[in-house]
Amino acid sequence: MSKLRQDDPVDYTVMALEGLWWIDASRGEFDIRQPGNWLWTVMMMQPEHITPRMFRDALAQLRKKKPSPALDKLRFETFREGLCVQIMHIGPYTDEPATVDKLRAFAAENGLRDLVGRGGKHHEIYLGDPRKAAPSRLKTVLRHPVEKVK
Repeated sequence: MSKLRQDDPVDYTVMALEGLWWIDASRGEFDIRQPGNWLWTVMMMQPEHITPRMFRDALAQLRKKKPSPALDKLRFETFREGLCVQIMHIGPYTDEPATVDKLRAFAAENGLRDLVGRGGKHHEIYLGDPRKAAPSRLKTVLRHPVEKVK
């Protein structure tokens, strides 16, 4: 819809898929090695010129073209990361726990408290396509919200 609009059409590259992962406190503590009880949200960054109205219009067109109950779960909202630490993980998703251990060690060594499991969400940005790339070549940015230890 962005590039087809009459006034100021804009064509842009679709951004990487991102995921937020967390656990409800009643289910225990977040452990990247135990994904069975995780909650999640997937998201995709939109350029600034995309408005809520454009989103609603696009969703209405999609409902007519390809109706699906999953469309009711889509939403257009702002996500603010805040202070975080990040690391690039290269390799299969199953090897991420060792990379997260490095991320957490870095945070602790630098006077930062990891907030994942304390209301914060584990954040992944998928730079590779698992349908096209070998697992050993997948690139995933891993982020954890942190706060300075007082």
